Amino acid sequence: MTKLMLHRGLPVIDRESFLTPFDKMFDDIIATSFPSINQQVGVNPFQGTAYPKVNVYEYDDKVGIVAEIPGLDKKDLDIEVEDGVLTISGEKHGLSPEDGANVLRRELKQSSFKRSFTLGEQLNGTEVKATFKDGLLTIDIPKTEPELPKRTFVKIK
Repeated sequence: MTKLMLHRGLPVIDRESFLTPFDKMFDDIIATSFPSINQQVGVNPFQGTAYPKVNVYEYDDKVGIVAEIPGLDKKDLDIEVEDGVLTISGEKHGLSPEDGANVLRRELKQSSFKRSFTLGEQLNGTEVKATFKDGLLTIDIPKTEPELPKRTFVKIK
């Protein structure tokens, strides 16, 4: 539902509330049109419009996820892989006013987030590497080597 606010008597539409349904509709159309992309890439690149916003890249040997997470330190972030699901979570602590200061306006709030990606069988969830610099979290998930059929010889009796 789109939030309407008034500014000088005119309605103001909250951009995120307005665009989110269109993002979801687009994601659903792409996912329906290309159903095998999850198996090919190993990560669902059309998984809604959650926070943090991400770009997902496929390379020959890995899948990379880049998430924009401003205002946090790496100690505030957690990355976990469990049962083939990679989860990024974090917590932003609220800023306290300096001693003796009265808060006139509070827009910076304490908040937390959690975003998950289902890894396909083609990705090695035990060898994930991550870096965090200047508000950008970069995660590299190596692809697994395809198993070659084993060759056995049967001796005839």
